[in-house]
Amino acid sequence: MRFTRTKAIIATAGLALSLAACGDAGGDDSEGADVDVAEGAADSFDDGTAMKELADAGSITIGVKYDQPGIGFKGATDDAPVGFDPQIGEILAASLGIAADDITWKETISDNREPFLQEGEVDLVIASYSITDERRAVVGQAGPYYVTGQQLLVAADSDIDSLEDVKGKEVCSVTGSTSLDNIQAEGAKPRGFDTYSECVDQVLSGTVDAMTTDGAILLGYAAENPDELKVVVDPFSEERYGVGYSLDRPEMCQWIVDTLTTAEEDGDWDAAFEATLGQSGVDTPEPPAMDECPAA
Repeated sequence: MRFTRTKAIIATAGLALSLAACGDAGGDDSEGADVDVAEGAADSFDDGTAMKELADAGSITIGVKYDQPGIGFKGATDDAPVGFDPQIGEILAASLGIAADDITWKETISDNREPFLQEGEVDLVIASYSITDERRAVVGQAGPYYVTGQQLLVAADSDIDSLEDVKGKEVCSVTGSTSLDNIQAEGAKPRGFDTYSECVDQVLSGTVDAMTTDGAILLGYAAENPDELKVVVDPFSEERYGVGYSLDRPEMCQWIVDTLTTAEEDGDWDAAFEATLGQSGVDTPEPPAMDECPAA
């Protein structure tokens, strides 16, 4: 069952109870949805394009988060990351004729997403990568393929239940994220960490008053610690997740948009959501309309 795009952000707040009810619903137990790999894909791309080169090579390197249950998560004993972002990566790779086993996953934190693309460390970044004008000035971002909103993660016994309550309080997120700028604008004292898991630990220990980032990410952590953590406040931002690529390969933008549009139409996008974030019991949202690619 779908619901309209306008409800997609609001619905994030309603995930808290259903995720808590599911216990460890962060997504690390989900194997994801199967994606059909295109045969003879290399023949469908022009010579000299990034897509042709990747299809001929039969491999691709994709940067994802490893510490965001439901979005991108890799446990210590896991062979590969799982979550909605890796599923989007598998859809894109499959269109190049590349199977999931031939994807090289590279852990990517918020602060190194642009450097990884600029230095050629990865071919794509799919890492809860909110689209901004500032980022699009240095790297390509195609999408959005998902829309969520910023919320707060606090201790279960915290008296923080509104944005007014964070004024003067220490609130953490990851260095390089838009979340820190947004919460500072609300009067909080921002603290940056390299990873989300470090930030969660600070909330659990009481070192900081709250954590902030996209609601879908916070709910995964709350589900892992239902007796100790809770998600509060309605979403107060719109975070539009995009797929990052190098500006040196502008042809990748239209391929990404076309591939994900097809996935939305044939049900692969729905299957990816339902196998990951949808495990919380939330309805499958309407995929957001994607931006047009820059003129070549």
